[in-house]
This record gives sequence, structure tokens and C-alpha cells, in this order.
Amino acid sequence: MLTITTLFSFTYIELLVLAIIFYELFSQKGRRWVLLLFSYLFFYLISGKLICYLLFSTLSVHHFGIWLDDVQKEGKQQLKAVEKDQKKALSAKFKKKQNLIMGLAVVVHIGVLAVLKYSPFAISNINTVLRLLHISYSIDIPDYLVPIGISFYTLQAVSYLTDVYRKVIPADRNLLRLALFMSFFPEIMEGPICRYSDTAHSLWKAEKINYWNFIAGSQRIAFGIMKKLIVADRLNLFIKDVYLNFDNYDGFIIAVAMVGYTFQLYMDFSGTIDVALGSGQIFGVTLPENFRRPFFSRTISEFWQRWHITLGAWLKDYIFYPVSMSKRVTKLSMLAKKKYGNHVASLVAGSIALFCVWIANGIWHGAGWKYIFFGMYHFAFILCGNIVQPTVIKTAQRLHIDRNCLWYRIIQIIRTAILVCIGELFFRAHGLAAGIKMFRKMFTDFTFATLRDGSIFTFGMDPKDYIVLGAFALFLLVIGIIQEKGIIIRDEINKKNVVFRLAVYYVFILIIVIFGAYGADYLPVNPIYADF
Repeated sequence: MLTITTLFSFTYIELLVLAIIFYELFSQKGRRWVLLLFSYLFFYLISGKLICYLLFSTLSVHHFGIWLDDVQKEGKQQLKAVEKDQKKALSAKFKKKQNLIMGLAVVVHIGVLAVLKYSPFAISNINTVLRLLHISYSIDIPDYLVPIGISFYTLQAVSYLTDVYRKVIPADRNLLRLALFMSFFPEIMEGPICRYSDTAHSLWKAEKINYWNFIAGSQRIAFGIMKKLIVADRLNLFIKDVYLNFDNYDGFIIAVAMVGYTFQLYMDFSGTIDVALGSGQIFGVTLPENFRRPFFSRTISEFWQRWHITLGAWLKDYIFYPVSMSKRVTKLSMLAKKKYGNHVASLVAGSIALFCVWIANGIWHGAGWKYIFFGMYHFAFILCGNIVQPTVIKTAQRLHIDRNCLWYRIIQIIRTAILVCIGELFFRAHGLAAGIKMFRKMFTDFTFATLRDGSIFTFGMDPKDYIVLGAFALFLLVIGIIQEKGIIIRDEINKKNVVFRLAVYYVFILIIVIFGAYGADYLPVNPIYADF
């Protein structure tokens, strides 16, 4: 079984090239099989026999979807045949049956994920409680092998079944089409999290590769590889050392590592997503965007509308809205409205739903108290922002402050970036206790000694590395500002003559070859979000 790292850096590209060649050799029907076979080959190479979980999930989704669809059709036919006074009872009967099927489907899929990914954490905490109660009994902690991408394809499975249940889409009776939707190899490892309506039919069309899709997709892939090899992998040695041995470093080094990890995570995750989206575009499949320049965000809430967009959209559609519109929450919101007004009423419903979203967000990322803390950290800031927003707006009006002026926006962006970095400190730390110690040390042991004596350049990165990172950060800032103005840089490049375009491609490749972090001095680095 190959490592994830090898696949991302080299073998993935080789696999993609082979897929493109075979894809072009066949007719439409054959091209579908090429995509499906290469998708399963890719998953097998990174997960081996654990591919059985993907197969089980696909077969299960197919069965439950058809079951739901059959019950809906049966109910619709019977409702036509009964008298008006019988329709309500009959409708309730079929609704209850659908609820049971949907409940069973969710239990099966989330249950598999929970057992594999979360049961060791749960059992560990149960054992801790038993020890605190002085009960001399402990449960053996299982050590499961967890397939790569299970969190991603499980969410896709649940979204598909929920959309069938809600009658947003009909159940797909074509097992192969559904299997291709569940397993499409560019997005199986780190997303984006796709809806059935996003990709299933465009994948099944299997249109011939056209020149501009190939060029645009290749550009996106190159940009993603550039992000990962030049920035994310270069930062790895320094960040890994500081987080593992933080007791040996002062608060300044910890702060640098905190910011560095946030930058690394963004470059690694968005770079991998760029590769996925570019690969999809080559085959004429538009995968949903997962990032939209998150570090231009003015609030934590806006940050999460720009970061891991497909996860946020999933949580909003399948947790936030159902919870906020549930009978109990609606009733509580109405009571709050009568006593305290509209703002408090909206806060009550929104806060309960938001709490559920952020518990789910934290747990989705991993089994550990640090992930739960991470979720609650962002929940607290978003909730506080919602509470104080009317006061902030009124205060700005009284002080005649233009909240859209440049200096005000810059202050908001810097404040949000700092809060995000602190959240990522706990996210990356080796446990919640370690995160708390690191955070405390930034205030109790902060000195510039390592900067003054130059020893900061001995912790895995030399001055040249810092120069490369600084130059690339400036490069990305300029690109981000241009994109924020609505200019699509790739479209502008493609409008130029062929000589200019070839020169740009050559420079891109040259930058990756010269400045990429690989070779004897660097350890191969797994795509970070593949672990989630």
C-alpha cells in the first residue's frame, strides 16, 4: 500500500495522466468505467483492504435511497386513491415510515464512522471516569484502522440520502453512477464535500476533454502543488519541532509557530483542493469551491463562510436549519420574542442551532477534547459577534465611523486573523492541556532573544527559507487582492497570446522545481486534512 504523501506528490499525478490517456481512448460509456476504475484504484492504493468500507457505504446508500423512493411513490399513489378525510392519517403513516428508514440509514453510516473514529476516545474517557470513581475496571481501547476520506464520503452519503428524503432529488437506481459520485478520485481524500446534484450527472456525462478545460485544470493543479511544496512542506520541520517540544522554546517562537501552522494548514489544504478542482475540471466536472480568500475576512463568522466552504454549507443545510426550525426551538423562540423582542428571539434559535453546528464541526475534525474546544472556541466568538452586532453598529453611527472605510476593515481583518491563529494553536497542539500551556507561555515567557541572537534560523528553517516564505506570502496577498476585485487571473492569462502563456507556465514549473521543499533535507508530508 502506498503512502498518502507519495501519492500526492508524484504517483497521484502519474495516476491522473494515465486516467486522462485511457479516458480519451474510449467512448462515453467506456470513459465512465475509466473514471470509476481509476477512482477505486486510487482508493485501494491509499487504503488497501479498507476499500470495503467505501463499497459498503456505496451499496448501503444505493439501497436506502431506492427504499425511500419506493415508499414515497407508494404513498403518493395511495393518497390519490383515498378520500380527503383519510389523507392526513395516511400521509402521517408514510411519513413515519420514511423517518424510520432515514433514521436507520443515518445510524448505519454515522455509526460506522463513530465506531471507527470516535469509540477509542469515548472508551478512554469512560475509563478515566471509572478511575476517578475508584472503580477497578477498565474497558479495552480498540485500535481500528480508519480508511482515508471516511469523514468526507460519509457526509456525501448522508447528504444524498437526506436530499432523497426531502424529495430534492430522486433516488438514483443506477449503482455505477452513484458509486462514481461517492468515489471520484480527485476529491475522495480531502474533499470538497460534494452534493449529488453538484457532480453526479456531470461525471456520468463523461464528455471528451477539451483544450481549455485541460489548460485551466492544469493551471489550477500547478498552483496547488506550488502552495504545498513551497510553503506547507517547507514549514513542516519547524512547526513539528516546536509543537512537539514547546517546553524548550519561549513564547515568541511559539507565536511564530502558531502563525506558521495557520499558514501551513491553509496552503496545504487549499493546495490539495486546487489539485482536486483542477483534476475535475480536466474531465469537465465542476467541483464546488472550498476556499474564498478566508484571510480577508472581517469576522469569525465571515471566515467560516470563506474557509472549508463545503463543510460549512453541509452543516448549515443538514444541522443548522433543521435544528433552528424544529418545533421545540421554534416554540422557545416565540416565547423569547414575546418577552424580549425580535433580536433576542433570533439569537435564541440561532444560538441553539449554532451550538449544535460547532459541536459537530469540532468532533468531525477529530476525536479529542482539543477538537471539541476548537469548536466551542469558534462558537463563542460567533455568538458574541451576533450579540454585540447591533451595539457595534449603533456605536459606530454615533461616533460617525464609516465601518466600510479601509482602516476599519484592516483592523477587523487583523483582529480576525489573530483569533483564527489562536484557534489553530489549540487545533494543532498535542492535546488540550498542551494547547493551554503553549497559549499561556506566549504571555508569560515572551522574549525576542532567539531573534536577536539569530538562533531562530536554526529551528528547521534558515534565512533563505524565511525569504522564500515571505516572498510567496506577498505574492499570494497580491493575487488575493486582485481576486477580491472580481478579476479571474487564469482567464486573463488565457486571453494572452501563446508565447506569453507558455512563458507563464514555464515560470510556474521553474518556481516549483527551484523552491519546492523536497529532497534529503525534507521529510515527506502527508496532506493534513486527509487525517480528518
